[in-house]
Amino acid sequence: MALAEAAAAWQAEIAHGRELVADALLDDSGSLPEQEAHHAGDQGVSLRWIMVHMIEEYARHNGRADLIRERINGATGA
Repeated sequence: MALAEAAAAWQAEIAHGRELVADALLDDSGSLPEQEAHHAGDQGVSLRWIMVHMIEEYARHNGRADLIRERINGATGA
């Protein structure tokens, strides 16, 4: 997959996610499947919990991307 193609797919996913939550409130809630509830500590989760979890996941993966970039170009702290 070319970079432009990957970026377009990512942007499409962002747009789709925004459509899904456009009319939702952060305190709206739903239920996780029982087998996945152990990640949240409960089956009931709010949109707020999901959004915070996604921010945490992005941060975790961005940190890994920095490590890869540092190995490629040697720049640190950028």
